[in-house]
Amino acid sequence: MSNISVSQGDGPMRVQVARSERISSCIQRVTFCGDDLARLRWRGFDQWVRLFLPTSDPASLDHVPDRITRGTYARLLTVPAKRRPSVRSYTLRAWRPDAGELDIDFVLHGDKGVAGPWAASARPGDRAALLDQGCGWPVPSAQNLLLAADETGLPAVVGVLRDLPRTARGCALVEIPDSSDAQSVELPSGMELRWLVRSADVAPGAMILGELPQLDLPTADRHAFAVGESALATGVRRHLVRQRGWARGEVTFCGYWKC
Repeated sequence: MSNISVSQGDGPMRVQVARSERISSCIQRVTFCGDDLARLRWRGFDQWVRLFLPTSDPASLDHVPDRITRGTYARLLTVPAKRRPSVRSYTLRAWRPDAGELDIDFVLHGDKGVAGPWAASARPGDRAALLDQGCGWPVPSAQNLLLAADETGLPAVVGVLRDLPRTARGCALVEIPDSSDAQSVELPSGMELRWLVRSADVAPGAMILGELPQLDLPTADRHAFAVGESALATGVRRHLVRQRGWARGEVTFCGYWKC
């Protein structure tokens, strides 16, 4: 479930892998380059893209649509599976316009899934395509903030913390499977960042949901942002609305995956 908005960019951007690096126990960072990135309208925060990855058919990326709508996605699905690209949604971790380089962090789950294994084996020159989808973060005027995410939502929370006004106050809770997954984060002095290291026998999101009732939360001028595993995102929203009396509009949430 999600209540984030989508904004369409200026057509697909054809990119190539510049390098791929394992930066922690479960995160692979792929750096993309390419002339089309000159068209990227950088919004910061949790800006995200549809990432199109080729199949064994070299021509599969020829089927990337100019934008994602119900109609264009339905037409994409009419292309035989072996001839159409795989598509996944990813947050942009960093953009270096002077170098023309764009980073995306991939959470690895062994050989499960499509994008993780692709990222782990990516080599310079490998091709992909991106469609800009804007930001989920609504840039509210509220000064008191609660951010919550698991490792899949880490790039989104890092981006929001990086680009918040320096006057922002509040708390960010990030659940990670290993202490090595914690990253250096730029954040306002009034924001507290808590890393919660989750053991293998604990369900994703359980630590954050267990922490919420203990938090001293603001009563006004507030907004929450919860992303990651579906039960985490919806659970944060449910707690704030039902147990703390927050308005639904005070919570932005998105389930990135389902356990």
